[in-house]
Amino acid sequence: MDGKNAGIKKVILHFFLLIGVFISIFPFYWLAVMSTNKTSDILRFPPKLVFGSELFTNINNVLQNVDFFKSFVNTIFVSTTQALAILFFCSLAGFTFAKFQFPGKKFLFTSLLITMMIPSQLSFVPSYIMISKIGWVDTFQALIIPGLANAFGIFWIKQYSEEAIHDSLLDAGRLDGCNNFRLYWNIALPILRPALAFLGIFSFISMWNDYLWPLVVLNDPTKHTLQVTLSQLNGIYNTDYGMVMAGTLLATLPLIILFMFVSRQFISGIAAGAIKD
Repeated sequence: MDGKNAGIKKVILHFFLLIGVFISIFPFYWLAVMSTNKTSDILRFPPKLVFGSELFTNINNVLQNVDFFKSFVNTIFVSTTQALAILFFCSLAGFTFAKFQFPGKKFLFTSLLITMMIPSQLSFVPSYIMISKIGWVDTFQALIIPGLANAFGIFWIKQYSEEAIHDSLLDAGRLDGCNNFRLYWNIALPILRPALAFLGIFSFISMWNDYLWPLVVLNDPTKHTLQVTLSQLNGIYNTDYGMVMAGTLLATLPLIILFMFVSRQFISGIAAGAIKD
């Protein structure tokens, strides 16, 4: 009976897992279907759930209405630069909080955690005022510099470092003559690779999908990122939803391809952060 009950539980579990997979994948399937159809097919009832023949027409309309490739390059540059900066500064700060003692450590870390509870939108006005006074409005610095480090990244690396980096390794490094930065660079970074992989991917995707802040600080169309550029496909009176969905598909494909290549590191990073020795 126990074996039979276990088999029934597995069947039920797999059934719900399949439902979860279907719910997760269907939006991407629906996006692909809409990008291959006309607006009339998208808006009809019942909706058309099969692929059409308008994909290349819709893509051509996207390329004719906006400078897609320029905004694509801008987004690649901004997202990659910010992700690399986050990896360096957050890993350095997280490692320091985890493995070094200094005055005000608890206060600083508590203050850092408090900032995670504040919605980022509340900082838009003061951030824009500072960016404006510095003269960075309509520049890539306004997108990259404010996000060089974040509370989540520091917290993530600190928690991972406490479990993964043993004090004996650092003591051995000090005996070999390593200063604090060499301890970080030569000992900590190789151990932190799974956590860094997760943080890098997470940061890259977050910047890639960011819309509001680039919309606020960028006025020059040649410097727009993808999300701002794609928003221009929406007409004032009429919207070609096939074209909009084709543009969205083009912007989503790089993230899907990226995740396919680094999904193992991404998942292992999450799993490693959830397991303690």
